[in-house]
Amino acid sequence: MKQVAIIFSGCGVFDGAEIHESVLTMLHLAQQGIAYRCFAPNIEQYHVINHITGEEQAESRNVLTEAARIARGEIQDLAELNVDDFAALVIPGGFGVAKNLSDFAFKGAQSQVLESLKSICQQFNSKEKPVTYLCIAPALIGHIHQPGTKATIGTDADTAAAVNALGAEHVECAVTDIVVDEQQKVISTPAYMLASNIVEASAGIEKAIKRLAQLID
Repeated sequence: MKQVAIIFSGCGVFDGAEIHESVLTMLHLAQQGIAYRCFAPNIEQYHVINHITGEEQAESRNVLTEAARIARGEIQDLAELNVDDFAALVIPGGFGVAKNLSDFAFKGAQSQVLESLKSICQQFNSKEKPVTYLCIAPALIGHIHQPGTKATIGTDADTAAAVNALGAEHVECAVTDIVVDEQQKVISTPAYMLASNIVEASAGIEKAIKRLAQLID
């Protein structure tokens, strides 16, 4: 059975991986009969946010340890990911992508990406294995893929401008739809960049995973 790698950026929308998007990714992969394994970098989070108040807390947390909460403990250090073992890659969104896997939340078009993540994504790309980016994760596409690779974060003009400045080609997209760069085998969908509820988020993610399944058949 072909399997897909999923990379999480922590646990929690404001400082880690978006939990609904992460769980929906696993659910829709399983519904397509696709096995998956979860990974996260063994690094400290940029900061910790109280998800009730939105305020920063004076503590530190580890991205891998936090992501293990979503994966029910079935997770590995990103450093152990062997691209040859997988047919494709999925990166769910959440502010952890823009704070832990990169500094896009703070620097936008001047941002940088965690080098270990960039290397792995580029290995998938160079081996012509599809990569799916959800929510804010498409902001990474310009760092990783060929200039002009199609990407979407939905319709937010400022974020789209930063995506374009990083070298991708932003395409406006409804929450329930996807954007596919067929040449680069890159799929993206807005998810909670636009979704007002879990049903809307699920619709776009399901469509993205179904397209991913077609690309790896």
